[in-house]
Formats: sequence, C-alpha cells, structure tokens
Amino acid sequence: METQSLNQFEEILDSLGGQSAEFFLAASLYHAHKVSFHRASELAGLSFMDFQARLKEHFAGGFILAEDVVQSDIYQVDQWMEQNG
Repeated sequence: METQSLNQFEEILDSLGGQSAEFFLAASLYHAHKVSFHRASELAGLSFMDFQARLKEHFAGGFILAEDVVQSDIYQVDQWMEQNG
C-alpha cells in the first residue's frame, strides 16, 4: 500500500481517538466471524465493556448473536468448566 493511502487512513483514524486502527480491525474480524467477542476485545486492547461500548458507538450494536458463534461460546465455557470445575 502506498504511503499516501496510509496517510489518508491515519487522518481519519486520528480523529476517532486512541487505538482506532486496532479497534476497527478487531471489530471487522469479529463482524466477519473470524474471532470471538472476547478475542476481538483483546486484539483491540480494550476491556470487554469498553469494546462493547465502542461497537455500539460505531456500529449501532454490541454483540452478534449468530447461532454458530453462540454454540462455539457454549463449547468454550463447557471446556473451561471441565478444566476448572
């Protein structure tokens, strides 16, 4: 990507506050169902609640409740419970 193109992104992202590039990349991965909500919040460098608040601010919604994502989350909780229960 050319430097001029990157500069255009920087101008837009700078106006949106700190960690904007990380947030929007993590949010895109989350919306594309490539990472979980928890992982996206980690990638963005935000707490669970802060990531949710920024999703609501920029995308008019906090969580995506697709069936496959819910099933994956339930599986992860079951695995955690087996290891820590």
